[in-house]
Amino acid sequence: MTPLVSVVVPTRDAGRTIETCLRSIRAQTWPALELIVVDNGSTDGTWAAAERHADLALRGGPERSAQRNLGIDHAAGEWVCYVDADMELAPDVVERAVLAGIRADAVGVAIGEESVGEGFWTRCRALERRCLRDEPELRWPRLVRTGYLRGTGGFAPWLTGTEDAELHRRMVAGGVPMVVADGLILHHEGRLTLAGLARKRRYYGRGLLAYRRAHPGALSAQARAVARAAWRHRRELLAEPVVAAGIAVMRTVELAGYLAGAVAGRHDGGGQEPASLATRSSSSASASSEDRSLARTDTVDGPPASPAAPTATADRPLATGKNSSRVAPGTAHRPRFETSSESENLPTTGSSSHPIRGDHT
Repeated sequence: MTPLVSVVVPTRDAGRTIETCLRSIRAQTWPALELIVVDNGSTDGTWAAAERHADLALRGGPERSAQRNLGIDHAAGEWVCYVDADMELAPDVVERAVLAGIRADAVGVAIGEESVGEGFWTRCRALERRCLRDEPELRWPRLVRTGYLRGTGGFAPWLTGTEDAELHRRMVAGGVPMVVADGLILHHEGRLTLAGLARKRRYYGRGLLAYRRAHPGALSAQARAVARAAWRHRRELLAEPVVAAGIAVMRTVELAGYLAGAVAGRHDGGGQEPASLATRSSSSASASSEDRSLARTDTVDGPPASPAAPTATADRPLATGKNSSRVAPGTAHRPRFETSSESENLPTTGSSSHPIRGDHT
């Protein structure tokens, strides 16, 4: 049998890349696939693109973790593949990942990424990501069995930017089998700037203390993994000394941003994790089994552009798409998930200066 794969895409004002992202998902060679887009109040045409391409388009938030969890709740597939709106999949990415997971009887499958975009700092990110790609400690799963996600609470709604790493650490701690597929995802970074990276990391850093408390030793383990990867790829780094120096500068700026965010999070209470990792956010929507359909839609930053969108609250997500034109009601009995990742969705409330989604490494 061919298991159904639900591809969940959280989005917010991803007009630059959403069309490329969704079309690449629609062009997958894997025959059993549904596309779910979860939008967080886009105003730039992202929602319209979601309605055109997705089987199911939902509205939800306030963060990427909650959006992903909402998509997971509506997923009809045996597997969930979560993709950011600034990503582009080669046609066989899903097929290679599913087959790798089935052959290894795995619960999670990691897929390699490659950064593309303009400018010096994006070039630095691309080299850095190539060096880190084969480091086991940094291979976050991107295709995960739906049953595991639902049974363990999905993505941590109390984190933004580090939720992928948190899921990975949870799976490692539980001895959950994972494997790496040989497909590749393009991450359309656009033109990175140091100021933009600093703002983004500061925003992500608000949950850093909560992440450290939930997973003691995880941050130091990741730092050691980065050092190992740098040593293993030292020849590649020495071959491009200016770019390598840029990576060091970029990492320093990002670390300062994380630390500033951690301090801010401690002061405003943003560094507090719930009593249980399986706790879902009351602001993210869930669906009963009857509510799940094969229609999906979502948006996130990625390659070039798309067309505005109605909105719905996280409690009553708006569901539209190829196979659905109804409103999927949230339930008071089942709290909903929240969404987050490197190319992050920002909350619909709060400061208008929130960073745009980006990477986690």
